[in-house]
Amino acid sequence: MIGNPIESKLTHVELAATQEVLRVSEQRYRAAFETSLDAIAICRMDDGMFVDVNSQFFSILGYDRKELVGQTSEELYTWTDSEGKNHRGEFFDVSGRSSHELKIWENPRDWERLTAALRKESVCRSLEVRLRKKNGDLIWAVVSASVIELDDVPCVLFVTRDISAAKAAEEEIRNLSLYDGLTCLSNRRQLLERLRACCNARAERRQSALLSINLDHFRAVNESCGSALGDLLLQVSARRIVSCVRDGDTVARSSGDEFSVILVNLSIATEEAAAKARIIAQRILTTLEEPFSLEGRDCRCTASIGITIFDTLGLSAEEILQQSDIAVDHAKEAGRNTMRFFAPALQAAINERNTIEADLREAIESDQLTLYYQPQVHGRQLVGAEALVRWKHPARGLLPPGEFIPLAEETGLILPLGAWVLEAACRQTAAWAESKDFADIGIAVNISARQFHQPDFVTSVLETLRRTGANPRNIEIELTESTLVNDVEEVVARMSELKTHGLRFSVDDFGIGYSSLSYLQRLPLDKLKIDISFVRRILTDPSSSAIAQAIISLARALNLDVIAEGVESEEQRHSLAQLGCHSYQGFLISRPLPALQFEAMMTRLAAANR
Repeated sequence: MIGNPIESKLTHVELAATQEVLRVSEQRYRAAFETSLDAIAICRMDDGMFVDVNSQFFSILGYDRKELVGQTSEELYTWTDSEGKNHRGEFFDVSGRSSHELKIWENPRDWERLTAALRKESVCRSLEVRLRKKNGDLIWAVVSASVIELDDVPCVLFVTRDISAAKAAEEEIRNLSLYDGLTCLSNRRQLLERLRACCNARAERRQSALLSINLDHFRAVNESCGSALGDLLLQVSARRIVSCVRDGDTVARSSGDEFSVILVNLSIATEEAAAKARIIAQRILTTLEEPFSLEGRDCRCTASIGITIFDTLGLSAEEILQQSDIAVDHAKEAGRNTMRFFAPALQAAINERNTIEADLREAIESDQLTLYYQPQVHGRQLVGAEALVRWKHPARGLLPPGEFIPLAEETGLILPLGAWVLEAACRQTAAWAESKDFADIGIAVNISARQFHQPDFVTSVLETLRRTGANPRNIEIELTESTLVNDVEEVVARMSELKTHGLRFSVDDFGIGYSSLSYLQRLPLDKLKIDISFVRRILTDPSSSAIAQAIISLARALNLDVIAEGVESEEQRHSLAQLGCHSYQGFLISRPLPALQFEAMMTRLAAANR
């Protein structure tokens, strides 16, 4: 029986149409494959033979097509055993058989983590690794892989992105933020890190000491001789102090004319540890007392030293610093050019802090707190405000946050204080929303690490928004880096949930903490804030300018907004603008203002921009 010619013709037409669809699909796949900014490779699972590799893969790792495509792992890679002998090695094996160290992977443990993920779930996402190029150079890369099938053959699809530039910026930020640019000593940030390391060394019970060293009358020397000579004096003083301590001790420049020294593992006995600390402190006093010859001028500069002895149990780094500061004040009162040890008799300062703690507890409960608002601008356009709490102390007047926030952090009062600040900010933005001139003004609210990590934080924020009627899109939560680096999975989950309701997030004081690209990539952030310490020195300190540039570049790479805080002069604003940062806050625009004065200023700016 002869088939229907019309049906036969239709079959050929359909087949041709199907083939054309497949051809177009193949062209689209090939175009996407070849033009991808990521390096993509497809390898057979059983022997590691490269099936296909795009041009970006060659560009990143330095191989050419004939060296890879069609080649198996045994033909491409070798591994070295414990005796230094070279062997042919498998590229990978997701079935569970042993795999060997590959020369493309700097750390074989990274390869083990990837293959373990593929065996378990057939996919591995965003693994940060170091890869070795054909010429031996190492790069940072983010690798994702998944198991696929091509013509019923199990294969692995690799997607690799070179993040070396961003990693370099990350490392630059961290290095520049841990060392003092003038003396090359550790700065206060690193001093605190090392003090905390001492406090957490639970297995070591030997006594250590912290010396706080203040140069006597340095300000007078600086003013009479000039800041350039003052800088030279600080540099020479730093070298002299370093010459007096032992290997393994830490010398830091903790502020302008203040140095700190951590003397570790002095003795098990407190008395012997104190005696050893006294010897080193006297050596420092004697060395600093010697005349300085700076640019042909003879200078003299003595010092006052406060000493506290501590072991690895009981005290925090902040408490140890407080004790040494109390002791150095006592040394100054004793006539300077001397040393004093912390003792219970010097506890008056701590007792005063206890009184302030009780007053603060009362302030939270009795409406002694108020919010001030510092304008945030982009160019000359007002775009938001940062909410800053003030304490209307009945005896001491209006207190800025620096005088009570650290105490609130230490005592746990930051929880009720933070809750009050968030609610007050929400009520204010809800009130401004009633005015068409102020409706789009967002408010940034600082949230402490302790507050953020409370189990009910997300629930309490959403309840505050509901209760006050505030628009979540007008609230920006500012978090410090220390908040973000602990339990990243929990942090991401909480931020993501709040972002679904419209809230925004920024990292406050960026660049002075534990800046890490690995967590920044994962967090649903909107903005980075350049810390005031870098802005303040941006015109005079090349390292501060370099950090600001690195932060701006990192923000751009991660598609985040960036804002600078503490801009006080037109020169600072111009310098930041040249680096690519056009959003800022600071005294150049306005000091923090009460709500009514802030509204008046907003009205003036709105009228000026019309």
